[in-house]
Amino acid sequence: MQDRSPGSQEPSAASEEPADGRGEDPRRRERERTIGGIDGVTEFMGLRWEDPQTVRLTIRPELINAGGLLSGVVTYALVDYCMGSTLWAQTTAEERIATISISVNYVQTATDGDVICRTTLDRRNRRTAVMRSEVVHEDGRLLVTAIGSYTIFPPRRPAAPAAPAS
Repeated sequence: MQDRSPGSQEPSAASEEPADGRGEDPRRRERERTIGGIDGVTEFMGLRWEDPQTVRLTIRPELINAGGLLSGVVTYALVDYCMGSTLWAQTTAEERIATISISVNYVQTATDGDVICRTTLDRRNRRTAVMRSEVVHEDGRLLVTAIGSYTIFPPRRPAAPAAPAS
């Protein structure tokens, strides 16, 4: 599950004042767009955001499974992060998101080159959203189709401090 991806982590106190009023550090957004990596998983995988609905990655040996093919875990994560960023771009600072379910159909695989995930937001209301994604190889081959649902909720409030014991 992810929370407000990209930017699943709240900006640090050291970040400059957000330019867009959403609590987002503009330097972080630029880093994510050009380099990828909003957390350790996306940094390891090398995800690169072209826009909130489009995420790309270059297949490397570390992403190949024991069968010699691109790991399904990699394409699932690519879809999850792309869906999350697609929805995240439609939320307010008072909303958080988390994955409920994603159904993935592995059509083909790849062993090298770039793969690109594109996501479409099909429906969003106050509490849920439904999206669909396709992952294609740079040569145009369809590799994966997916549908996913996400929950939308307010941020958790910190628990009130306990009263001192008498």
